[in-house]
Parts: sequence; structure tokens; C-alpha cells
Amino acid sequence: MARIAGIDLPRDKRVEISLRSIYGIGPFTAKKIIEMAKVDSTTRTKDLTDDEVRRIRDVIESDFKVEGDLRREVNMNIKRLMDLGCYRGLRHRKGLPVRGQRTHTNARTRKGPRRSAARRR
Repeated sequence: MARIAGIDLPRDKRVEISLRSIYGIGPFTAKKIIEMAKVDSTTRTKDLTDDEVRRIRDVIESDFKVEGDLRREVNMNIKRLMDLGCYRGLRHRKGLPVRGQRTHTNARTRKGPRRSAARRR
């Protein structure tokens, strides 16, 4: 089983697709990693040799920020915005959409379920 960056890769998928299960690696980055590691992109993860896994791991560790480091950096960026008290930081703090979306209707994903008005008798 291939374990890269602390993640067990899916065994029955192609390497290019299974690399995407690592946080911070998308389609373009996965293709780039495979080219740099000189691995055939049609190979299934279960068919990788130990040498190929090691080459992929080395490429990721040397050139890309993934998983824990990337999550930490993103959270620190959000925390910095909140500490500054800028508009985006305030939106993060209040749990509202950050990128200019409307909130009169919609935005339920960010705001959470509706709170119904108090019923009067």
C-alpha cells in the first residue's frame, strides 16, 4: 500500500487520480508530480514499485506544500486577517460569506440553518 504524506492512497485507481486524495494536490499538480518522478501515469497505485513510491514521495516533499503544512498555513492566513480586523477577517469571524456573495437570500451553507422567528400566541 502506497503511503505518501501520511495518507494511504486508493489502491485501485491510477496514480494520477489517487494522488489527488492528498490535500493540496489537484489534477495539474498530480500530472506535474508524475512527470517529475518519471512514473507512468497509467499505472495503478497497487502496481507501483517501492522505488517509484519513493521517487513520488521525494518530489512531493521537496517541491510542494501539502497536508499538515498547507492546512496550517491556510489557517494562519485566516487568523491573520481576523487579528487585523479587516473586512475579510470580520466576515470570517461572523461566519458570513467572505468573497462578496449576497446574503439577503441564500448563503445557507455559510450561515447555517435558518433560525425561525419566535412564535407568538
